[in-house]
Amino acid sequence: MQPDLVATIVAQWRSERPDLDPSPIGIIGRLSRVSNFVTADLVALYRRFGLSEGEFDILATLRRVGAPFALSPSSLVGITMVTKGAVSKRLDSLEAKSLVAREPVAHDGRGRLVRLTDAGLTLIDEAVTLHLENEHRILEALPEGDRAELERILARWARHYESAPPGSIP
Repeated sequence: MQPDLVATIVAQWRSERPDLDPSPIGIIGRLSRVSNFVTADLVALYRRFGLSEGEFDILATLRRVGAPFALSPSSLVGITMVTKGAVSKRLDSLEAKSLVAREPVAHDGRGRLVRLTDAGLTLIDEAVTLHLENEHRILEALPEGDRAELERILARWARHYESAPPGSIP
């Protein structure tokens, strides 16, 4: 089997700097490359629905929380792990497309809820169906056992970062 680009990079570093251990590049480099390929495949699907990656994320978040498919903007910031400004920009775009509506909270005159519109619900139900089919297609290159092992490893790695105090991991 031909070496991939990352194997070539690791071999070059071993040759040029034998005093260094370039083995992390084998994981980090491949993770980065695979992430770029996967993101391109996902974004291509979102574009078919006239959505950006961030807009899809907002709609999918509202859909998966269940009826009435509504959250506060601050909840969306916490769940989507992006800044308040990024969420606001995405909501402006989705509202302009009539896919979400911002509504006042009955018991709080200052509060707002972001709710999927009927058009937004219809769109995200269709998009998420194809999105999951796309993700299954993307993972077809890996046998089921490898997928389960990779999920276990990535979950452990993610927990390491998620459980660390902010700023403690450089």
